[in-house]
Amino acid sequence: MLGYIFFTFWRLFEIVTLIPTLGMLAYFVSLNQKANRLSPASILTLFIVSTLAAVWAIVTLFRRKSTQRSTLYVAFVDLCFVGAFVAGVYELRGISKANCSSITDSGPTYLSVGTNGISGSSGISANIKKDCAMQKASFAFGIMNCIFFFITFTILLFMHRTRDDDNVQYRTEVTRKRRSHDSRRGHSRSGGGGGSTRRRSSRDSRRYYV
Repeated sequence: MLGYIFFTFWRLFEIVTLIPTLGMLAYFVSLNQKANRLSPASILTLFIVSTLAAVWAIVTLFRRKSTQRSTLYVAFVDLCFVGAFVAGVYELRGISKANCSSITDSGPTYLSVGTNGISGSSGISANIKKDCAMQKASFAFGIMNCIFFFITFTILLFMHRTRDDDNVQYRTEVTRKRRSHDSRRGHSRSGGGGGSTRRRSSRDSRRYYV
């Protein structure tokens, strides 16, 4: 039960980080489609992996009983997603060195006080490149999901091992009770057999004296 609580906690983190990744990468895929261009492999790889991972995370989160019954299989798929996210992040690695913002100084900064109040002007302006910033955020979310899916993989292995230990303990307890029950039945039968032997010997002795 404790393992599934931790599993749910990290699954929610995965879903929360995958949904904005899907939205940002879908924006680039849509732009390329409208321009009749193929989406770059760097964007398309992470988009496909994020889509499949989001569906998988939602399904395994809400199908609790199925997840608990097949923890080893779910752990294997999570490990596969770790590798897939590593590939997606590797394809998008070029954006990590890009500078998505620039600050320009167009003039001096001044402050004036007049009858209407205080007014001022700043010569510093910041320019943020939207496409670059979105790709960089998707790159960061991809790295985070590599870590998150590896954590859920580890938790699922722990859940599988705990379940196996519980099954072994249950089988041992059932076997012990069964042996105890069989030994009691054997003692009762041996006790009944001794009584019939004594009754038979007493009858024979009576016939002999008569």
